[in-house]
Amino acid sequence: MSLSLLSPISSPKFSLYPHSSLYHNGHSTIKAFVFRRCVAAETLRLGFMGKRQGGVFWVSSVCRSGGGRGGDLVGDDEEEEEEEVVVEDEEFEGISGSSSVLPERWDVLGLGQAMVDFSGMVDDEFLERLQLEKGTRKIINHEERGRVLRAMDGCSYKAAAGGSLSNSLVALARLGGKPIGGPALNVAMAGSVGSDPLGGFYRAKLRRANVNFRSVPIKDGTTGTVIVLTTPDAQRTMLAYQGTSSTVNYDSCLASLISKTNIFVVEGYLFELPDTIKTVTKACEEARRSGALVAVTASDVSCIERHYDDFWEIVGNYADIVFANCDEARALCHFSSKESLDSATRYLSHFVPLVSVTDGPNGSYIGVKGEAIYIPPYPCVPVDTCGAGDAYASGILYGILRGMSDLKGMGTLAARIAATVVGQQGTRLSVRHAVDLAESFAYHLESSSVGSDIGSDHISSL
Repeated sequence: MSLSLLSPISSPKFSLYPHSSLYHNGHSTIKAFVFRRCVAAETLRLGFMGKRQGGVFWVSSVCRSGGGRGGDLVGDDEEEEEEEVVVEDEEFEGISGSSSVLPERWDVLGLGQAMVDFSGMVDDEFLERLQLEKGTRKIINHEERGRVLRAMDGCSYKAAAGGSLSNSLVALARLGGKPIGGPALNVAMAGSVGSDPLGGFYRAKLRRANVNFRSVPIKDGTTGTVIVLTTPDAQRTMLAYQGTSSTVNYDSCLASLISKTNIFVVEGYLFELPDTIKTVTKACEEARRSGALVAVTASDVSCIERHYDDFWEIVGNYADIVFANCDEARALCHFSSKESLDSATRYLSHFVPLVSVTDGPNGSYIGVKGEAIYIPPYPCVPVDTCGAGDAYASGILYGILRGMSDLKGMGTLAARIAATVVGQQGTRLSVRHAVDLAESFAYHLESSSVGSDIGSDHISSL
């Protein structure tokens, strides 16, 4: 079965990336990839989907069968366990805070909340003493944050450049950190941090992970933090102080970044901020004008429920890719928990070209044009499930960036990356695991016909 052309194509032929068989121009923007179904093979494959002002066009194609001291600013990453990160008040160089040569284009740019995570183990008595409800997420002010951190004095806790989006970007940068299966990937993030030491810490940590934080620190601003208190029963109580992170402005610097980006990722937590929806809308409009793909992370069920209309304003009008877990997907559909995840995935895929929905140990789904592909979970011994969805999203993005066309294979790669993170302590994919996964993926891609048959498609309109 082939997919019919939904709108005329007037753009020249561009492809995703230089290592893809479809590559045409190293300085081009992403103009497309297409989703198609191979009836004989019962797989959905990814080829070309184009972007133009009128929306998305689809190209028809016929398939062939076939432990530290409390308060130390140290990292939680495997490579940094024995090294303290010293944060100094550094002069900010340009936009990036780095004097290195910047790429002409970014493979991925993420826009999200830039917050430092303080994670520590506490007992129930600690929560009761501070009158905190276990297992909840709460917005706190500056005074409350100071009170909690003072109470944690003497406890063992770690600080990290936190956030769901940064987890995905770090994993992606590590997967693409070496030219394995294609050129090294250029990954960046934009958001708001203060000019305080925590802001410097956040930028330094991302820079170490090859994620270039591109936003100028806000003078005299206070970087946001999330205090994560975990009790022995593995329940997490989260206290978020938004600080400067609550203000993300659209300016010429952000517009310039987006115009040089191939995939633009919007973190769903931004919808919680009162004025940021305007920034998100303008940013997505610029991404559309520039030919970039727009990806949106659902982030949180309560956030979707509180800002449902805002979510759909962006998802319905701009999103090419949506990442969600099972509860978030149902919330976006207004489905009850009795509705199958397969149904929710298929429903969303009528509005968004590519939908990725995770369901923990039950596996995941990828939705395209009313179809849903089930991806079995990759076997692992679970240690810490936090960050699994973020890792999965990095796998989908990596598969797209590496020119993968088999969506089942892409989902399997994403599931394997997520399982790797679940099988360790901490939310970040380690460099060692990332290199192993990238090498395995490159071997799989080279030994299969997945990449080779895309280039042979006849696209008469180009």
